Amino acid sequence: MITAAFLLSFAAFSDGLSLGPYLGHVDHERAYVWARAAEPGELSLTASLKGGERELRVSAVASEEQDLTVTFLLEGLPSASAWTYRIHRGEEQVGEGELKTAPALGAPSKVQVAFGSCASERRFPELATFTQIQRQGCDSMVFLGDTPYIDTTDLAVQRSRYREFLGHPAISAVLGRVPSWSTWDDHDFGKNDTDGRMAGKENSRRAHLEYHAGPPAGDGSGGIYRSFRRGPVEVFLMDARWYAGTAPSVSDPERLTLLGAAQWSWLEEGLKSSTAPFKLLTTGMIWNESVRPNKSDHWGNYPHERERLFRFLGEHEISGAVLIGGDIHRSRVVRHDVEEWVGYPLVELITSPMANSTILTAKQPHPGLLFDTGNTQNFMAFEADSTVDPPRWTARFIDHEGRELFKISRSEAELTKGN
Repeated sequence: MITAAFLLSFAAFSDGLSLGPYLGHVDHERAYVWARAAEPGELSLTASLKGGERELRVSAVASEEQDLTVTFLLEGLPSASAWTYRIHRGEEQVGEGELKTAPALGAPSKVQVAFGSCASERRFPELATFTQIQRQGCDSMVFLGDTPYIDTTDLAVQRSRYREFLGHPAISAVLGRVPSWSTWDDHDFGKNDTDGRMAGKENSRRAHLEYHAGPPAGDGSGGIYRSFRRGPVEVFLMDARWYAGTAPSVSDPERLTLLGAAQWSWLEEGLKSSTAPFKLLTTGMIWNESVRPNKSDHWGNYPHERERLFRFLGEHEISGAVLIGGDIHRSRVVRHDVEEWVGYPLVELITSPMANSTILTAKQPHPGLLFDTGNTQNFMAFEADSTVDPPRWTARFIDHEGRELFKISRSEAELTKGN
């Protein structure tokens, strides 16, 4: 949890920042620190290695064009190293914090990533789920979309909703300490159940990138897909909105695409080159077609692209794949018996909502259904452990009071073709 000293110092210096500082992408060698300034001008960040003499200094300029948001990039950091940092405007200190880089690639380690979607601070103003993310010891987190609810592509509204959401005390307490990544779903993309034909989506992308710090996303001009590695896991954050319905599919030119050609190329190259024991394939939407009536935004509506991915996993003998989604206002676990294509069954983990109502009609039967709950406030803690042989992951679904709703675990050996 954030220390008392940090809270006191942030309160004292907050006149120079309107939001943050928050941790964005932090891996084994880089760290992105995000903030929103109170006014235009240059800010500097000085980072000091704990227990050492090393110090780094970077600067960034807050401008109205970027809605006063700034990102500081620290590079060349040792793995598993702890740092303190201070942010200044001129000689005045306006913020401070701490960060720790991820374990070295290939080193035996244990990490715990929180996943969540569908968080309405207006419906559940306490947002107690975020407090549990800290209490459960999660060292990183992923927003799966509808975080926040925006429902327009108007740039001014997009920005203001991010400010409201990220400024919530429960969220700021987490993001000041826990590195975070994000993809979007329909409500933060622009409107319920929309696809890539949504007018004004460029504004949504602009606001999303302004308010989430990390490496370049998408192909440079479209999409927000990216990946990150922490210990035994590599998370592939896929964009299932930007390209959906905009062009013929690379899988079947007679059908529309979901991911788009550029994202397909990125995903396939990333999976082939990944050395992580576990590859988490993550989108805002879910992977199965057991959905409420008339719902069209799910992977089951693009079976040609889903099959392409599953066959690709098998053809290239990619082990450790796990499916993750959100969106549907129910948390569920589904087993996909796709050994014929992949070489092993895939597990789909659906976590929704963090804070919102549930949808009774989303409780649909599926032959591989292992778990279903209509809990209105919950998230998933995904632990990956490579200090054991073989490496193992354990996913726990946890509610806002810290109660464990369901737990499932798999080893890398169980997720290997032919085993």
